[in-house]
Amino acid sequence: MSGEKAGFFQRVYAYVGRVPAGRVVTYGQVAAAIGAPRCARQVGWALHVNPMPGVIPCHRVVNREGRLAPAFAFGGTEAQAHLLEEEGVPVTDGYVDLETYRWREE
Repeated sequence: MSGEKAGFFQRVYAYVGRVPAGRVVTYGQVAAAIGAPRCARQVGWALHVNPMPGVIPCHRVVNREGRLAPAFAFGGTEAQAHLLEEEGVPVTDGYVDLETYRWREE
């Protein structure tokens, strides 16, 4: 992996690692927060190849509408929903209520 790509992935993982249990963020939100506002898809790829899924909570990242990842790499949508619901985030028809559960850094 190139140094630039590795640096981007590490910034994604560091930001997502700060998202507290019971909250979610969007791919675009992660991209903007790490200084790459037009790279939401690349954030998705970085999370898809997450080297530490139990440590880096990629299940807390959803799309801009609150929809779960249809290709969640660690067990599919059902696994992502289960992980979120264990943390107290209700999932309804594959969506999370962003108004209620979106995390914003203070």
